[in-house]
Amino acid sequence: KGRLKDDGYFQENLLRLKPQLDYDQRLADTLKGRPVVLGYYFNSGTGASAGALPPPAFPVGSFADIREDLLRRDSYGANLPELQAAAAGGGHFNPLVDFDGVTRRVPLLIEYQGAYYEALSLAVLRSYFGGATALQPGIPDPASGMEWLDLLAGQQVFRIPVDAQAAALVPYRGPEKSFPYVSATDVLHGQVDKSRVQGRIVLVGTSAPGLLDLRSTPVGGAYPGVEVHANLIAGIMDQTALDKPTYTIVTDTLLILLMGGILTLSLPRLSPIQTTWMTWGALLVILGINFLSWTWGGVVLPLASGISIVLMLFVFNVAWGFFVEARSKRQFTELFGQYVPPELVDEMARNPEEYSMEGRTAELTVLFSDVRNFTTLSEGMSPRDLTALMNEYLGAMTQVIRRHRGTLDKYIGDAIMAFWGAPVADEEHAQRAVQAALEMQEALEQLNQRFEAKGWPRLAIGIGINSGPMTVGDMGSPVRKAYTVMGDAVNLGSRLEGLTKAYGVGIIVGDGTRKLLAQMPFRELDRVRVKGKDISVAIHEPLNTLVLVGEKHLALWQQALRYYREQAWDQAELQWLNLEQEAPEYQHLCALYRERVAYFRQHPPGDEWDGAFTFQSK
Repeated sequence: KGRLKDDGYFQENLLRLKPQLDYDQRLADTLKGRPVVLGYYFNSGTGASAGALPPPAFPVGSFADIREDLLRRDSYGANLPELQAAAAGGGHFNPLVDFDGVTRRVPLLIEYQGAYYEALSLAVLRSYFGGATALQPGIPDPASGMEWLDLLAGQQVFRIPVDAQAAALVPYRGPEKSFPYVSATDVLHGQVDKSRVQGRIVLVGTSAPGLLDLRSTPVGGAYPGVEVHANLIAGIMDQTALDKPTYTIVTDTLLILLMGGILTLSLPRLSPIQTTWMTWGALLVILGINFLSWTWGGVVLPLASGISIVLMLFVFNVAWGFFVEARSKRQFTELFGQYVPPELVDEMARNPEEYSMEGRTAELTVLFSDVRNFTTLSEGMSPRDLTALMNEYLGAMTQVIRRHRGTLDKYIGDAIMAFWGAPVADEEHAQRAVQAALEMQEALEQLNQRFEAKGWPRLAIGIGINSGPMTVGDMGSPVRKAYTVMGDAVNLGSRLEGLTKAYGVGIIVGDGTRKLLAQMPFRELDRVRVKGKDISVAIHEPLNTLVLVGEKHLALWQQALRYYREQAWDQAELQWLNLEQEAPEYQHLCALYRERVAYFRQHPPGDEWDGAFTFQSK
């Protein structure tokens, strides 16, 4: 080494070649006089700085009298001093990364040691339009801070909306390569036509993944950072940069309050389908307002908050409706499940507001059934057999009642009370009650066959049915309540059940039920005045396959009743004798009426008699 230092030839050639070997200076010489803008970056940490910064866009203290929330940085990584001095300008290329990791904004100014440095986009445009360009901050109100930056280029003014951090929204044109790309290799090998770049703004950057300049943006998950600045430069030049002024917070709040209030008041009153349609409508309104403000007004309104509140209200109402409906259905099951069939409970649960257990008056049909001579039958059975018999009997009868949509009121020992027409309104309450009574008699025949096989006694039941106005609701004491019916029509139904044994029939129907069933065949049994009632009523027996009564015999029976009520005793007895001979099923009724005639012959009822028989017992 010492010999080279003393070697004059070597030193002479080294001095001659030194400028050619100083590559940094050669690059600086190349940059001189050309519109080249260099990029650099700021660091948020307190590490050492490197390189030289260009002159600031605004000197220290420029915004001392206004509110400013500009980004502050503590260090930087810049270009070599000779390179920066030779370049036409310089700008930082620090993008802003939002909380979700997406780059949507670029800060046009960053504060460093009190001075304010411009972004690469601004520096490139100022160089492009020449040295006469200037930046002018838009500060309509010092208390609110900067709202825009004006780029003054001669007679042209490019207004750039900024937020409180002097950051501009990047107006992305589309996905990667929305701008023309030129390969650096082609440039170095002279394979690029100069017309492609002449007179244009050219940004030199990298797009290869290994060079670590890929950003997550709204239009791409791996977007070249250099193209972010290309979008911002293009947006400034064609004035498509979007604005997000401070009043958008107020607008967003008002929109949330308006939509939230409307949905809060409306959704609970709507069905699930209507709720879904209204939610979609609210979302379309929010999206439409946002889209119009974006395309026509160039203003960016917050979108996530409005959509979130609508979806939250939708989910809340759907969840609340589900739980309320489930609770209502559970309550209905608890309240009515022991009285009415499950299918009626499901039907009621669809519109629970239409049903309640409060007392009301309605025309209903009530049914009473009782096992005849039950006390005598039970005395000959063991408690276990008696319990099994009653459970099987009551279970079978209850199934029939429920199958015909009846409401089970209560069990009174071996007796059953049920009614139709409440809590679910049913215009066919009378017909369903009579059909249930007929089927109960049929079911009893099948039960008796099983009872005989077990060595149990056969059962016979009497059923009384009556229709009329009744009070229905939840009645009782604070200790115990039941959903039941009350009224004169109910009491008459109970009395009719007691008369079945006297007339030797299985079912007796009151005149109120008979009038509601004009198409169903009945046999009038009598006119009676039950205990506790002064007004007489007609009683009837419904006819079906269990009572094989011919039309001829029915006509003879009706004629005999007319003679009886006219006190034509001889003609009536003649009809009954004929019936007993031709229709054995009339024997019990005919014998009953002959006994009455024998009594009336000794004790005439008088001319004012209405043909009704008065019962002195229940």
